[in-house]
Amino acid sequence: MRNQNEGGGTVVRWTAAAMLAVSMLASAQDAPAPPAPGQSPRVDAIRKTGELRVGVLQNAPWLIQDLSGKGEAWSGPAWFLAKEYAGLLGVKLTAVPVSHETKVPVLAANQVDMTISPLAETPERLKVVDFVLYSTTSVCMFGRAGNEKLAKIGSVDALNRPGITVAYFTGGAEAAWVKQRFPNATLRAVANSGATAPVEEIMARRADVAPINRVPWVALNHKVRGLVVFPAEANCQQSTEKASPVGLAIDKNQPEFLAWLRQVALAMKPRLDADEMRIIQKTK
Repeated sequence: MRNQNEGGGTVVRWTAAAMLAVSMLASAQDAPAPPAPGQSPRVDAIRKTGELRVGVLQNAPWLIQDLSGKGEAWSGPAWFLAKEYAGLLGVKLTAVPVSHETKVPVLAANQVDMTISPLAETPERLKVVDFVLYSTTSVCMFGRAGNEKLAKIGSVDALNRPGITVAYFTGGAEAAWVKQRFPNATLRAVANSGATAPVEEIMARRADVAPINRVPWVALNHKVRGLVVFPAEANCQQSTEKASPVGLAIDKNQPEFLAWLRQVALAMKPRLDADEMRIIQKTK
């Protein structure tokens, strides 16, 4: 914070660091209190052991592992949120490595209190776990900026028409969605090359547009010049195309614990969003 006298008055100017510190202090003061003793068996057990056990497996941009040994081993919105939970409970935060196969089963086995390795909410998972959602994953459509067919396109809806060729990876996560979303366009299925999206099809002009997850789109846009994205607003980071909620998970039948976790996540949402965007923008 800096005071500056202008015209006889005192003007308060805040640095970014000062504003962040005040935001963090306000968040800590306004954070919902955890369930009182006797209200939640899970919270009672966490307090008794003195640790909050969280299942971790890297999944950018929500959870990042640093193997350099120079700083904190984990970062990202998921870790940020877990640290807040542990702080409010007055216990230490313990990271428990999990795999793609075990990150859900460890909850029922009571090997962790929550899995913070980001999970997309699906009907199948909802049968066995409860979610604390704080983000979403979604899809963008990109093409060449110099493509005359795209010059007057203002939305993803406008791509669904004859004359537009949409490329997609056979068997990829977006394959079924592309067929449903663009029934009037010409569809071009190509073998998965291991890339994040069929960029070669776009640059070789064999296709006009192709889908890509909103997160790797930012890095692709840095690496490949002359691209355009739909929707264009916020560099497609607020796209609702093929949107899927993302969050952490806990075992079923813990209503008091779940309610508190969701309240804290809601209170922290602006800070979690800011941390997510910070990580995405650094990915080049």
